[in-house]
Parts: sequence; structure tokens; C-alpha cells
Amino acid sequence: MVHRSLAPSRFSARSRARSRARSRAHLRARPGARQRARSSLLWGSILLIAASGCGGAATGEAAWPDGARQWYERADASYRHGDIEDAAEASEQALRALPDEPKVRLLAAHVALARLELDRAVQLTQGMNDSEARGVRARAHWYAGRVEQAAAELDALLADPSVRDPWAQGVAKLARRGRGRRPFEIGGGLVAALDMPRIGNTTLLVPVEVNGEPSLAMIATDTAETVVDTSAGGEGGWVSLRFAERIEVSDVPAIGKDLSGLSRQLNAPIKLLIGVQLLRQLHATVDFAAGQFVVRSFEPPPPPQATTVHPGYVRGGAMVLPASFSAESEGARASLLVHTTMAYPVALDEGGWEKAGVDVNGFSALPGQSGVKMGRLPMLRLGAFEIPNVPGILGAPIHEVEKSLGVELDGFAGSGLVATFRVTFADGGRTVWLEDLPPEVLEQEANARARQAEERAAARAEAEAAAAAEAAEAAGADRPSPTTAPAAQPAQATGDGR
Repeated sequence: MVHRSLAPSRFSARSRARSRARSRAHLRARPGARQRARSSLLWGSILLIAASGCGGAATGEAAWPDGARQWYERADASYRHGDIEDAAEASEQALRALPDEPKVRLLAAHVALARLELDRAVQLTQGMNDSEARGVRARAHWYAGRVEQAAAELDALLADPSVRDPWAQGVAKLARRGRGRRPFEIGGGLVAALDMPRIGNTTLLVPVEVNGEPSLAMIATDTAETVVDTSAGGEGGWVSLRFAERIEVSDVPAIGKDLSGLSRQLNAPIKLLIGVQLLRQLHATVDFAAGQFVVRSFEPPPPPQATTVHPGYVRGGAMVLPASFSAESEGARASLLVHTTMAYPVALDEGGWEKAGVDVNGFSALPGQSGVKMGRLPMLRLGAFEIPNVPGILGAPIHEVEKSLGVELDGFAGSGLVATFRVTFADGGRTVWLEDLPPEVLEQEANARARQAEERAAARAEAEAAAAAEAAEAAGADRPSPTTAPAAQPAQATGDGR
């Protein structure tokens, strides 16, 4: 099943219908070998990681018509559970009944922002100057590329001493220095295809020039903005990126952050994080199995065989996929934050596992990962794709992300899951196409991950053995040597030889 669009798209309804029909036909014809291969590949990810070690109402709510209140409450509940599609439908119904009610308008503005209907988010909050409305308006202006308007709203927002918004603080500095700039100006060729380096797991790495310097970037969908490394000094700012000497993206706003810890963890010199905002601008395709990252200066055509997914972007930047833990079309909906910094296929909180019908009491500890347990998700449905037997974990910091976003998620979808598809961003990120990989490719990747897991496990065992030998040798050095032992000791050692 392909969900209805979350935002106006340039693709016609007839094209969408044809795409859905192709997706369903493709899935029905998919052999069992593909599912078995994908399952092996996803479990390989787990093994490999383990081996690695609001404004006041104009009128009282009591005076609201019953129907309006019910629509509002439904919209609010759906939004806070990441179901942006249902929140959009319910908030529109509430707006029809109460078009001038500030609480209804503000909720509808949050939904519009998540659907990347940026002009509508601004229009719905006009005349509302509380901090929540300013936050929505600032983000809408920023993601629409209106730097001056964003700077003005952010300055007004941060002038409120009760506001603590790390995103606003970081972006406000960029917006103040970016007056007159046109973010994400793309020039040069039409397409740039880059080989993605491998470092032994599903980390999504991309070679890129940053201000003319060859660098290594990581795709990090858990961050909205581009992030540039400041471990060697400097600070964030407006940078220029070049891909494969063919496409240049100028005036890219980048927040500064020390990435040296991430570089040590990956054993790779990460100088840039490609966040959700940049991915949407690049019309990008990520094909980990083929080792290819594609950047385009034009809108990509729909693939011949793909399922269409319409993500929501909570607060304009947090990419949330609509999903289900059931093969049934009416199964319980789920919301997964795309978190490619995490290498596990999926991570669910206790509520997510319960929604999936899985008892976490039977989970086993994941070796080398403190407080993390491993389980199995019987079914995950993304668009028209049904993915059985997905390995996942319990213990990821999902609550921290929920608190920062003000929504309740079921969990994360990590790079271990993303890597099993060919993923293309279209319509400014409002549409994402997922293409299934051939079963032989999935099998090949699964075998490769299994080999890497074995090699890492062997290396880890060897290192532990070497450390134990060193410790034993050091302990031996602390004992008295034979030349200083008491003379009577050898006689005592012989016992019955007296």
C-alpha cells in the first residue's frame, strides 16, 4: 500500500496510480529468495556491529462545537505520534469549523511545516507573536531559503528568555551572516555520480570537496542541517561543496561542530555531515549496495519499479517515515525517524515493540553494547514493501529525541535498513522512492557483512588474548625471581623427596 501524499507534488494523480500499480505488481512477483536474502543482510548488520564492539484561544474551548473539538484532538494526537497524513486531514476539518481559532491555526501550521508546505505555515501564523508561532515561522522561512525573514524571526524568538532552542541559536548565527545569499545554488553539470567508500559496515560515506578541499562526508539524517567539522579550529559558516568535479553547490549553511569523536569511532576523517536539508536540495540517490551516491541539478524521473513514500519532517527537519508493523493494510501505523548515523536496521522503544506484538522479555543482550538488547521485528511495511524478520534493538536513546521534537516515535530506521534499498529524494524531499535490490545483490551484501563480522570477531578475540597474555606477563614480573627465592623453598616443593 502506498500512502496518500503528505504535500502538493508536481507528479500527477495518474502517475501516482501507475507507480502504485507497478509497485504492487512488482512485490507480488518478488520471489521468496529476495525476502530471505534481505533478512540475511539485515541480520548481518547486527552481527557486524556486535563484532565491532501554544497561543491562548480567542474563545474558550468549552464554546467549541463538539465536532471541531474532536477534529482538533484527533489532529493533535496524530501529529504527536508522527502520523502527519492523518494530522493533515483532521486539522483541515478543524480549520473549517474554527478558521480564526489560534490554537487550531497553530496546530495546522505545525502540520503544514512537517509537510514542507512552508508558505502555508507562515500564512497560518500571521499575527501570532508567541514563541511557538515564531518558531514555526522562523523554520518555514529558513527552509524556504528566505534568509532575511528567518533572521528577523529568530532574533525575536531568542529575545524571549524562556526559549531554549539549540537549533534556533545555531541557525540564527548563520542567518545573520547570510543576508543577501541564496542558499543551495546548484551549478555545473546535470548529474554527478560518486563512489561511496566502505569502512566495514553500512555507514553512508560520500567524498566531497568543502571549500576546495577534498573531504569525506557522512550522510546523517538524524540532523536537519549540514554540519562542518571544527576540531582544527574555525567555526560554522556558509560553505561551497563540489561533487565529482561536476556539480557545485554554493552558499550551503553549515553549523560548526567538533567531529573528531565521530572520526575516531569510524576510523575515518569525517569533515562534513550531510543533513536532511541538503539531501532534499541535491535530488539525491543513495545506493549503498552499488556503492554510488548521485547528485542532480534537476528533478529525477520516477523509477520504473519503486514504492513511493511520503515522509513527514517534524519541525521542518526531522525525517519521519510512515510505516506499519503488519502486512495488513489496516494494521497499526508506526512512525520511524530515519537515523542513518545508527548502523542497526531498526531500534524501537518498549512501546514500539509492544505495538509490533513482540515481548521484549525474551530479548538477548547484544555483545559489547551496554544496555542494548537484540530482538526480531516480525514484519515491517514501508510503502508497498513488506519486509519480514527484521533484526532490531531495544535501548537506543529514543526518548531524548522525542523530547527535543515534541512527538512520540516508535523508533529509528538506521543505515542498516536504508542500505537494503536504492533511495531517491524527489519533489524537494516530499517524495521518496524506494527501489528493491535484486536478491543476488542482497545475498552478496549479506555474505560480505557475515565475513566482515567474522573477521572483526576474530580480531577482537585476538586482541583480547594478547591483552590477557600481557597481563599475565606483567603479573609474572611482579613475582620473586628464582635467584632471590628462599633456599628452603625448592626442598619444600619436592615434598616426599626428603
